[in-house]
Order: sequence, then C-alpha cells, then structure tokens
Amino acid sequence: MKAPFYRFIAILLLVIPGITATYGFLAMKDAFFAQFDTVANSGMLWGKFFLGLVLFLIGVAFIGGWTFFRDRKRNYLAPRFKPKRNK
Repeated sequence: MKAPFYRFIAILLLVIPGITATYGFLAMKDAFFAQFDTVANSGMLWGKFFLGLVLFLIGVAFIGGWTFFRDRKRNYLAPRFKPKRNK
C-alpha cells in the first residue's frame, strides 16, 4: 500500500513546480501586455514581471535539475556530463 502513496508524492513534487512555472509565465505575459492597455494606461508592471520571472526560473530549474539527476542515475547522459573518475 505504500507504493501508490509514494508515487503520488513524487507526482506532486513535479506538478507543484510546473504550476509555479506556469503561473510565473502567465504573470510575465500579463505584465508585458498591460502596457498596451489603452483604458488603464498603467505602463509596464515591473514588480509583477520580476516576480513572474523568479517563479518561472525556479520552476524550470527544479524540473530541469530533477530530469538531469534522474538521467545521470540511469546513465543516459552524454560523456561530458558524467562525473569524472580519478585514475
């Protein structure tokens, strides 16, 4: 009974950074296109843009790092990414 629970936790560990990266991307998009709004004419929302950038980079870095270390464990990497062995 433990195996399905651990798989659920593993899925959540990937879904949460994915949602974070998605929200960051959408926040950056909204901040960029707010400058074209003729009704409010608020200009670029720099705070929302940088918050979105940080959230996007954190999410993408986590998923990329997880994939890299999983591939390193399964020996799927190119030789230049494999750990160096002392002779």
